[in-house]
Amino acid sequence: MLPSELSSIIDQSTWGRALSPAERAQVMAATTERRISAGQGIVSIGDSASHWFGLIDGLAKMSVTAADGRITTLTGASRGAWFGEGSLLRREPFRYDVIALRDCHIAELPRATFEALRQGSLPFNHCLQHLMNARLGLFIGMLRNDRLLAPDARVAACLASLYNPDLAFDPGPRLDLTQAEMALLAGVSRQRANQALQRLHERGLVCLGSRGLQIPDVEALQAYAFEPSK
Repeated sequence: MLPSELSSIIDQSTWGRALSPAERAQVMAATTERRISAGQGIVSIGDSASHWFGLIDGLAKMSVTAADGRITTLTGASRGAWFGEGSLLRREPFRYDVIALRDCHIAELPRATFEALRQGSLPFNHCLQHLMNARLGLFIGMLRNDRLLAPDARVAACLASLYNPDLAFDPGPRLDLTQAEMALLAGVSRQRANQALQRLHERGLVCLGSRGLQIPDVEALQAYAFEPSK
């Protein structure tokens, strides 16, 4: 029998590989799955933190909306990403929205199981600590990007963040990502995103095609994104 998508995403994740056989069985028995259509909310501000969420497939963004309707994108989430642990640990409602940018397949691990792992598994706690440290680094970098980087480097930094192995699975050299989705993830207008991608293409950092983007050299993209002069 072929493994299910849920089984695969748990077995491929760092924290899933750290589980004992009994803990893995507990996780598989408790976790439910949900499918979300593009444009719909996975999580909304004010929702109770009742689950830890994993993205089995799809693309989503985390964002906040101001009282005047302005939307600020915090970060993106791609296949293999898990999110919501901060709200679970603080036992407070979500402070951000998570919106499906395309059809998404979601895993939902209940709070009770999450807490059982946190209380009983030292390896799980180490993985959780590593994840939260990686997320903190991401948000510090994004704050820097918003304040210091030009649009080209901001788009490059957003693309480079999708290759962070601590937050999601390596998507491979070809990104199934439209320019409109890129604009939403980077928090810039579609026109700005298109211009930035064209200039990154001219530099050989991104290859544009009709079926998405190609990243020929991730390290070169990361270096360009975080050069102090950009």
